[in-house]
Amino acid sequence: MADMSPIFRRRPAKAPEDRLVTLIRKPGCHLCDDAQIVIERVCGDLGVPWEQKDISQDPQLHDQYWEQIPVVLVDGDQHTFWRVDEKRLRTALTE
Repeated sequence: MADMSPIFRRRPAKAPEDRLVTLIRKPGCHLCDDAQIVIERVCGDLGVPWEQKDISQDPQLHDQYWEQIPVVLVDGDQHTFWRVDEKRLRTALTE
């Protein structure tokens, strides 16, 4: 396995407390509220920390994500946007 290409090697799973879910949202967004409910439930169950960022307070986030909110990042990488699928988020956080 040592001479196996890094492309085919599986990364060791991170511990839940070493993960981070970020919800990028804006005030008054009902889809953002729905996404937050799913994130709170999944992260609470798994012990994964999460944070939220407001695009109206961050011009860079606004420019990058304004057409996609809510956006969910897992460990800094975009996981989904608009609607959060609970099963898919759980899978992403437990692999």
